[in-house]
Amino acid sequence: MTEINKKTLVGLAGGIGSGKSTISKLFNQLGIISIDADDVAREVVEPGSKCLKAIVERYGKGILLDNKQLDRRQLRQIVFEDKAEKHWLESITHPEIHNRIEELISAADSKYVLLVHPLLFETEQNNRCDYVIAISVPREVQVQRVTVRDNCSEELANKIIDNQISDMRRSELANTIIKNTGNISDLNAKVDELNQFIIENFNEN
Repeated sequence: MTEINKKTLVGLAGGIGSGKSTISKLFNQLGIISIDADDVAREVVEPGSKCLKAIVERYGKGILLDNKQLDRRQLRQIVFEDKAEKHWLESITHPEIHNRIEELISAADSKYVLLVHPLLFETEQNNRCDYVIAISVPREVQVQRVTVRDNCSEELANKIIDNQISDMRRSELANTIIKNTGNISDLNAKVDELNQFIIENFNEN
């Protein structure tokens, strides 16, 4: 078998609290490099970045923590209370996130690259992918995970979920679905199966 092209891109789409990090780590254990859009989103607002400068100019220095890092919890509250602010923030950060993701894809050298993205379809990054996997999880599980993980209210967790496409629509748009019930054994088996399928079917891209 010829080696799969290293630029083959597989999307892993899932809403907040769906288990994207857990599933991407299982792919990592199989030697697959993953690029997490959430990590990139944090990177582009690091101190010294032009994105953070623009954010401070708009909201003032009160949007920063004592260590000069962005207060992401405060910013999240602002943008999910006001759609105009959300659109403004996306206009500043999304181009930077997109460019950095492209750089990371170019540098990756595994058999294929896994793009982990909570807004894969919303940002139309699915069009960049050769194959898309959607993670399906019950909404009540998402809310529970997010409130515990991010120490936020159920109201805010629901607002964030409402700003993402529905679990059903995401599943309809994807090539295949992983149902994340929290059973790590089931997830391992599904990831192993998908990894083999991708390698066998996208080796001539």
